[in-house]
Amino acid sequence: FHGHAGEDPHKHLKEFHIVCSTMKPLDVQEDHIYLKAVPHSLEGVAKDWLYYLAPRSITSWDDLKRMFLEKFFPASRTTIIKKDISWIRQLGGESLYEYWERFKKLCASYPHHQISEQLLL
Repeated sequence: FHGHAGEDPHKHLKEFHIVCSTMKPLDVQEDHIYLKAVPHSLEGVAKDWLYYLAPRSITSWDDLKRMFLEKFFPASRTTIIKKDISWIRQLGGESLYEYWERFKKLCASYPHHQISEQLLL
């Protein structure tokens, strides 16, 4: 993950979790594995952000995830994606399958959109 505008930080965290969950040495807490491995999953601006955090500002994996999303998935982006989800329409010439895939990808880009399933359908 580089921290570029078009990247999906939620997807990165999901993929990172999948990779780290395959490494589970005995007597090692999952948080410890994640915190030690995360620098290897970042590049460029994202790695700089991590390295320039105040010392001891991260005490758990939950802290890091929260701070990561605050940085790379700001409230302004949340607002835009929620609006896009609410106003999505099938494009002319777009098959139902293509529309459905585009819709699912948009919803996955913000998994905590808090739009009820009834409104989504």
